[in-house]
Amino acid sequence: MAQNEELDTIDRKLLDIIQTAFPLVPRPYAELGRQLGISEEEALARVKGMKERKIIRRLGANFQSAKLGFRSTLCGAHVPEEKLDAFIADVNALPGVTHNYLRNHEFNVWFTLIGPSWDSVCDTIRGIEERTGIAVMNLPAEKLFKIRVDFQMEE
Repeated sequence: MAQNEELDTIDRKLLDIIQTAFPLVPRPYAELGRQLGISEEEALARVKGMKERKIIRRLGANFQSAKLGFRSTLCGAHVPEEKLDAFIADVNALPGVTHNYLRNHEFNVWFTLIGPSWDSVCDTIRGIEERTGIAVMNLPAEKLFKIRVDFQMEE
């Protein structure tokens, strides 16, 4: 399938399934194929193709980190233009960073950070500040609002 071709019905159904009910079985692509009436090989090839075309960014589990004892926070930073690339590279290299956004605002870099404890999160922020010379605003959530978003592909 070419880069600019639209998704066909099977691709759309495949996306619907993997967003909400990816099969947790020894051969998930065989199960996806069974549900869609295609082979295991075709199911895997379709997922790989959509990933290559950047329709799918990643496949992975989402955990309720707080229930696992982890802590998270939203961070903001005012990063001068000449330091942006280095700051973003530093932040993005950290395993606890789940999102990183550039914004047109005084605080132009925003990211979320997760760690196994509050001390770990704060230590990570201090490390960023020490390595980059940029102050990081730490904004832990006072109340969690979790919104599930699925992009329905088939009606």
